[in-house]
Amino acid sequence: MWIPSNNKYGVAIHNWHGDVRFGLALDVGDSVDIVEECTYWYRGSCPRKSRAVGIFPKTYVHIKDLSKIDPVVAECTQVLREWSEIWKRLYVDREAYKFQTLRKVMFSILESRRELLSATMTQDQTLELQMVVVSKIDWGNRKLGLDLVPREGPLAVDPHSIGIVKLYNVHVSSADNAKASSSRGTLRRKTQRKILTHHLYFCMRGFGYRIGGDDAEVYFFLYDGTHMRPLSERFLFKISKDGFTNYTEKLHSNCTVFTDLGAADLNEDLHLVAVVMRVGKIIQSDSIKKIEKSGAYGHGPTFRRPFGVGILSLSDIAHFDSSLEQSSDEREYNFKLFQCEEKDFHLLPELIIKKSNGKYSPIQPSQGTQGIDVSLKLLHGGLGQARQEQPLLFQGTTITRKMGFPDVIMPGDVRNDLFLTLERGEFERGGKNTGKNILVTVVVLDETGTVLTDCLWGASGMDAQAQYRSMILYHQNTPNWNEMLRLCVPIDKFATAHVRFEFRHCSTREKTEPKLFAFSFARLMDTGGATLRDGQHDLFVYKCEDPAKLQPANYLRLQCRQGDPQAKMDCGGCFSRHSRETFYLRSLLCSTKLTQNADLLSLLQWRTNPETIQDSLTGVLRLNDEELVKFLQDVLDALFAMFSNEEGNSTQHSGLVFHVLVSIFSLLQSNKFQHFRPVMNEYIENHFAAALVYKGLITSVEHMAVFMTKAEHPDPFQKCFGSLEYIFKLLIQSRRLFARATGGQYEDSFRRDLHSLFTALNGMLAVPSYDVIIPTQEALLNSTGVVLEQLKDTLPAPELGMLARNMLDAIPRGAPIRLIQAKLHAVKDLVSGELFHEDDSRTVVLSVACKHLRMHLSRRDELRLCAEILSEILSQLYDLQKEQRDKVTNTLQHDLDSLCKNILGILIRTISIIMEGSNAVLPQLVSCLLGLLQLLDETHYKRYWDELSPNKDPRDLKEFLSKSLMVYEELLTQDWHVFPNDWLVMKLAANDVLRMSLEEFAKPLVYRFLAPNGFDSQLWWSYFSLAVAFLTQPSLQLEQYREPKRLKILHSHGDMRVLMGFQILSMWSQLGEQKLHFIPSMVGPFLEVTLVPEPALRKATLSVFYDMMQCEQAARGSFRLVESELIDKLDLLISVNKGDDEYRELFSTMEHLSLVLLEKVQMENPNWKDAGIAFIGSVTRLLERLLDYRSVMQGEENRDKRMTCTVNLLNFYKNEINRKEMYLRYIYKLHNLHLQAENYTEAGFTLKLYASMLSWDRETQSFAPFDNSGQPEWQRKERLYHEILKYFDKGKCWEKGIPLCKELAQLYETRRFDYNKLSDILIQEAKFFQNILTQLRPEPEYFRVGFYGMGLPLFVRNKQFVYRGLEYERIGAFTQRLQTEFPSAQILGNNSPPDNAILNAPEQYIQISNVRPVGDAQSLKTAMVPVPEKIARFYEVNDVTRFIYDRPMYKGPVDKDNEFKSLWIERTILEISSPLPGILRWFEVKQKSMQELTPVEYACEIISNAGKELSDLIVQYKRDPKRNINPFSMRLQGTIDANVMGGISKYQEAFFSEQFLKSPQGAGQQANVQRLKALILEQIQILEQALELHGQLAPSGVQPLHNRLLERFSQLKQSLSGMGRLKRQHSESIVNTPLPPLPTEQRVAQATASTSVNANSHANYVYDLDEIYTRPGDTLRPVDPLSSYQTLSKESLSIPLEDGSAPPVPNRPRSQNFITNGAMDSPEVPPKRQPAGNSPGAPPLPPRGITPDKRASNPLIFNDFGNSDAVGRRHSSQQQQHGQKYSVVDISYDDPEADQQPHSLPPNFQDGSGGHLSVCFAPNDFRDSGISTTSSRELNHMNLNNLSEDSSSISASTVHHREHCRVSSNGSLDIHASASMNITQRESSASSFDVEDLPVPPPPIPPKSLAVSTSNGVSIGIDEAHSPNPSTQLNHIQNQNHSTNSHHHLGHQQQQNGDSDGYTMLQHQANGLATLPPPAAAAAAVEVPPPLPASAIASSSSHQHDGGTF
Repeated sequence: MWIPSNNKYGVAIHNWHGDVRFGLALDVGDSVDIVEECTYWYRGSCPRKSRAVGIFPKTYVHIKDLSKIDPVVAECTQVLREWSEIWKRLYVDREAYKFQTLRKVMFSILESRRELLSATMTQDQTLELQMVVVSKIDWGNRKLGLDLVPREGPLAVDPHSIGIVKLYNVHVSSADNAKASSSRGTLRRKTQRKILTHHLYFCMRGFGYRIGGDDAEVYFFLYDGTHMRPLSERFLFKISKDGFTNYTEKLHSNCTVFTDLGAADLNEDLHLVAVVMRVGKIIQSDSIKKIEKSGAYGHGPTFRRPFGVGILSLSDIAHFDSSLEQSSDEREYNFKLFQCEEKDFHLLPELIIKKSNGKYSPIQPSQGTQGIDVSLKLLHGGLGQARQEQPLLFQGTTITRKMGFPDVIMPGDVRNDLFLTLERGEFERGGKNTGKNILVTVVVLDETGTVLTDCLWGASGMDAQAQYRSMILYHQNTPNWNEMLRLCVPIDKFATAHVRFEFRHCSTREKTEPKLFAFSFARLMDTGGATLRDGQHDLFVYKCEDPAKLQPANYLRLQCRQGDPQAKMDCGGCFSRHSRETFYLRSLLCSTKLTQNADLLSLLQWRTNPETIQDSLTGVLRLNDEELVKFLQDVLDALFAMFSNEEGNSTQHSGLVFHVLVSIFSLLQSNKFQHFRPVMNEYIENHFAAALVYKGLITSVEHMAVFMTKAEHPDPFQKCFGSLEYIFKLLIQSRRLFARATGGQYEDSFRRDLHSLFTALNGMLAVPSYDVIIPTQEALLNSTGVVLEQLKDTLPAPELGMLARNMLDAIPRGAPIRLIQAKLHAVKDLVSGELFHEDDSRTVVLSVACKHLRMHLSRRDELRLCAEILSEILSQLYDLQKEQRDKVTNTLQHDLDSLCKNILGILIRTISIIMEGSNAVLPQLVSCLLGLLQLLDETHYKRYWDELSPNKDPRDLKEFLSKSLMVYEELLTQDWHVFPNDWLVMKLAANDVLRMSLEEFAKPLVYRFLAPNGFDSQLWWSYFSLAVAFLTQPSLQLEQYREPKRLKILHSHGDMRVLMGFQILSMWSQLGEQKLHFIPSMVGPFLEVTLVPEPALRKATLSVFYDMMQCEQAARGSFRLVESELIDKLDLLISVNKGDDEYRELFSTMEHLSLVLLEKVQMENPNWKDAGIAFIGSVTRLLERLLDYRSVMQGEENRDKRMTCTVNLLNFYKNEINRKEMYLRYIYKLHNLHLQAENYTEAGFTLKLYASMLSWDRETQSFAPFDNSGQPEWQRKERLYHEILKYFDKGKCWEKGIPLCKELAQLYETRRFDYNKLSDILIQEAKFFQNILTQLRPEPEYFRVGFYGMGLPLFVRNKQFVYRGLEYERIGAFTQRLQTEFPSAQILGNNSPPDNAILNAPEQYIQISNVRPVGDAQSLKTAMVPVPEKIARFYEVNDVTRFIYDRPMYKGPVDKDNEFKSLWIERTILEISSPLPGILRWFEVKQKSMQELTPVEYACEIISNAGKELSDLIVQYKRDPKRNINPFSMRLQGTIDANVMGGISKYQEAFFSEQFLKSPQGAGQQANVQRLKALILEQIQILEQALELHGQLAPSGVQPLHNRLLERFSQLKQSLSGMGRLKRQHSESIVNTPLPPLPTEQRVAQATASTSVNANSHANYVYDLDEIYTRPGDTLRPVDPLSSYQTLSKESLSIPLEDGSAPPVPNRPRSQNFITNGAMDSPEVPPKRQPAGNSPGAPPLPPRGITPDKRASNPLIFNDFGNSDAVGRRHSSQQQQHGQKYSVVDISYDDPEADQQPHSLPPNFQDGSGGHLSVCFAPNDFRDSGISTTSSRELNHMNLNNLSEDSSSISASTVHHREHCRVSSNGSLDIHASASMNITQRESSASSFDVEDLPVPPPPIPPKSLAVSTSNGVSIGIDEAHSPNPSTQLNHIQNQNHSTNSHHHLGHQQQQNGDSDGYTMLQHQANGLATLPPPAAAAAAVEVPPPLPASAIASSSSHQHDGGTF
């Protein structure tokens, strides 16, 4: 049975794993909040585990009594837990400084917490430590941006235990303290008063000097460097001859406290002086000798001799900040000693301070010391307070008094000190040549000669002495001692005591006592009772050598100084004096019992000398303040005795006595004597006895009031009215004494006199003010409060109220501002005084205060004083209400009603007005408003509503409610902006008060403004708007807080949103039929309510939407307004970051709820149900998109995600709900995002969406989002078009801008006839055309990105996208960019499809790979001529929706020695939703298909691509022979040398055997095998051409390398000997020989579905018989839909066979060059020129400039289009011009740098005069077979600038230089080659060679930055491996076609795929780039394009491989 526990709190004492059902795991030290308990278990939560509630055993938890826990310790615990999380975050964010600082503070707080828990300190120490800790906490909270903790002292306040006004004041003071706090714990707290008294703690720490074997005495005192005088008495510290550390005379004897330092003393010139005196023989050498002789001192006398002086400046300590509550720590100092001549020793402190360096010198301290070491600490407050705060410092410590009184004299202070300074003496030589060594002995005696003991101190720190002996100055007759003494003579002996100064001469001889030779004396008091006056005294020196004669009776008759009134004789008797001998003494009296003033003494003795009263009173007015205060009681008694006679009538001295009284009272008002006020009160209550003075006092004050305007000097009047407090206290006490003595006689007369007095005072205030009397009027008003407070027991409350009202009303309305402020201060004094605590007087005072508050609030002047008065009233009433909580008195209720009636309305109006500006008093006024609302209950509100609607007139009530709701809403919508952001406690308390008041504000709405005739929709709307603002204010969104803070708020205040939400629902239900007034305006507010993540509130609010729909349906027939408003508000609210994922579930809950409710509706509206369900579903889908958008709204890294979400939203608004304005808004949002990312092309496409919605024909006004200026629709579209054109121009997408230019041109030409604009747009269009042909445009790369895992956002989760890369962005940079966008995602290392474990994992995975675009340019399919390269290449990588990528795989058994046999390629085709580029740089993959390429097909692609790359190099070097030869050399070396060890031989081994053809892998691959053989032959020819060109270009230094290449090439041809021979036929034998017709009827079409045929890489069959002749067939292939735009129609060179056998041989043997329209079976028969009439149409030459994407290794796929016959006929006339030899040459054009040079050889194969090769070309009948049919002359006449490379001839661009071929009788293929490349010479010089000797084309050289993985795993740069000059190599490569370079992205491919490295090496091996053993090749794999469908593979084999190797 679970029993609720009363908030128990415990701590885990052992680890518990929580391995039971509902168990809560705990670690040692975890705190737990216990909710329930049973026998053995607790149930609760752990603050460290957010929101986790579970069970745990009782035995594992120790219960703690929260009441016994120190609140500061508990706060430390909470703060450390909260800071630890922030501290960790600072580490992650790399904020090193904050991290380290916070760490130090946390450790400090932890240590302080440990000390507090130890409970070993005193209360004072504990309080001090608590203050230090909370100071550090406040500092940390402020630095970390956490909430302010309101405090009173070290403890946080409970907001529920104090009123909200006081809570505001606590916040203000706490905020000031927090700003002044520091990490060290020092506080700069604002003090209510200035600290006037300070004390300096001093401790002697070390003395680093040796005095030469003598003891030493060090005298410390404070010194004023400004006036060059000491401030304190001296403090003595003795040093033994053995050193400082060995002296332990008394504990704490090295410490003292210099007391009573005032603010004036703490200045820049405050110094600490140390005077060091040596104690020993007069001459120091005598002491040293004596010690050396006997090892100890003798018994002779020792004397004090000067040694040195040290000065320590205390300027840093003097810089005391009075706002520092805690003193600074004790600090250590050190300083050095200086010495000078003895005669100047008394001036040495002054000399050192003035830095007179020439008159003194430093004394070097002992080795290893710094001189004198001391420590100092400044203490504050009175001495008693300092003792209480720092008890340890005063324990055993000496007190060193100040020479004078402190700034604040405490009543209990008793001092009787007389300070004497022995300044100097002047003595005669006495007939001797040398001066005397004079010693002064000071003795205090009474008149009988008795020595007064215990009253003489030479310094503090020493015991009282009977006599004091001064120091000795050697041989000085005018010595300057400058030594201070302190006398403390008892009062009773002071009058008869005197001080005697005895002068002795001290001899340097041993054991000789000092000899008396003279004396002086000074009397301490004269006969009148005045003590020795302060200042210097010149004392007479009397001769005396006999000590026995020194009797007071002998010398007291003499004069002690000139003009001594007590002397009876000038000189005589046994004593004589010399006129030149004088002793100078300075005295200073600090006594609270004795005085030096004769006037004061005569005043106190006025009865003895009545004739001197007038002079005494006048003298007292001039007295020092301290003298009056010392004898305050005696002086007052004397004055009151003189003030009136025994009958109470005035005397002749009454006026002057009143003047003196006022002066004394005014003196007590000063800060110096503020502590004497209690003394004065004590005197009035217990000692004052003048019962008759009240009449005189009343008369005197009235007289002053009447004659104020006539006074010449205002000071006495100001003092009089400023002292009314004491005057009235004395007046009332006197009347009370009189009434007590007479039984209350003359009471009426007394009251009349009082009223008369107040009438005079009122008249004084009513006088028009001017500068002279304003201070007097202010003084009167400042005293009003205390005066009326004194009369509370004398006059009844109504009379007091009348007096107060009349006095305050007497002030004129236009009085000066100073007087107005004084009046309000008087009101404040009244409400804060005792009158306000009593019921009777409070009502009167409150009415007076309210009257003046209303006046000034309405005028909005002196608002700060008004706020302070109101705060005081509310605080007092709150405390009273709290005291009377059980039974509130009617008086208090009435006062609250009065306050509400008078203040509430005007206060709200004032706040509403000043809220528009920035007024500093606004927060305090708002707190007053809240405080007033806090005091009111239901009855007060009800009476106030009745008050505002008299006679049921609701206008005033409506105005008040409207204004109030407006003010409240303004406060809430700005999240209580009147308070600082960190005042969360204040904001929560304010919300609590406001919520309860809103409950009362709702009642008049229901009862007075809901009836049909009185309904006020605006008022109701204000209420609903305010309630929603309350719900949605940031400070109440508890989800944003950390768990401990959230729980704390819930515990103290609950979730106020829920209460307010249900209050809104209640008010909505009250509306009834009036609900229609709030549809749809209330949709937004209620939607905000549903966004509060509180399930109960949400579900309750969702029913309101149904209610709205039902109301609108019933009233208007549909709920379209609700639907439209809901969508608008939902979009708006989500965009400002409101709502969460749970919202979708709640909307489906709403859908179910609606279904349930709709079933209850009768079948009146059957369509409504369907519409409602559709509406809810639509909103749910919208919310999904909005929440996705909200999650990526912030952060630069989320910009791409924002783009995706924006596109999703704009598509939703366009397609699903057709909201044009929302659609346009998101178009512009997407446009702005693109501009930020500099995606100009995409920005143009985005704006094009908007432009497509506009028409050229409409003149209606059109408004764009974020643009309020309307335009006609056609102008808006025109403006958009120009903007789009600007973006397309910036994005270099001119092809997309040209149609817009045409459209604008048509507008200007045919509709607007604006030829100026027409010319401009045509110029721009022309510029676009020109840019297409002349500007360099980098081709982008495309990447497939797969997002897998449940941790990804919904809009990308488990989807694939194709991304368009940025300019020059490769896969490495792209991957890094994507990782920045998804920092938590893991990059998958391979391209295998992810399994379900990855798809369903909670993590994030990303798979990235390159893909190749498949171009399909519809605009180029109508081309009648070859398309220029620059035009065509744009469409290869733009406007694409299809992409391919390859992946290698193995089928069947894998041969470890040759893996090519089983290496298949899986080609994946991706189709995206929209073409790229578009409105995004990426689109989702919508369709995916796969194909497979057989090993042979893949080998054909590899060989073809390699051949083309080498051909490109040949073309480049023929065009620019001056290029750096190194890349060419390296390519040839790599190709030829590598193939010696492998490469083509692997293909021979794998595919050219009968075993392969008969194997399952070779089934159906015969055509591909033949094609592979032909490609190898072509590659040999290309290598031969390359070597010949290399030999011509190679300089002499490279010729050895060239010779080696020739040798290697010969070996390469030998390695190919197994392929058979092809014999060359002489062209002369077939020129005129007719051929019989070919039996074409026997040919049967052969199916080659799995074979991809290209124009230059056909399946070539080798025949044993050479009688066979054929020519290319005329039949065209069908157009392949997957192919590109570029490829022209080609004929297949494969021979259709039945059953795989060869066709029958025709009867005519060796008939050659006979051309028919049949198909040509073999490419080895040279054609005969056809007559023009029957020449079959051949395709044209490949257009120049179209180079496939060289980044890809697989061929691009192109469409065949057009009729080859039609295209071919354009050359028919040229074909008949020359009878020329033929060569099997396939021509291509390569234009890497857009230089408009063709890729074919003819431009460089010129005649011999140019130093180049001359080539004859065969007719173009055989173009499809790879045989060139264009002569050099034809090529010279061609317009090369209009040529564009046919992309289908990628491999055809390789120069296939085939010689005359024939089929030998033995079946071998013989090829006759001439020694020269000039084909005209080959007729006679032909010879045959083996096919094995044919060269193999080399692989291309990748860019230098790319790496190739070697067989041992080492990655090397290709160029670095082959080029002796890598920089030159790189420079050459950079000058090549960027397409040629860019397709070599091997490095990127290796980064992308972990399984591609080895496979890439296989490609190199196959093409002769690297030599790998078979195992290394076996381990390799890279994705390669799969085969396309049979209809789409016509040209695929000629393209490059995906990996980019070739």
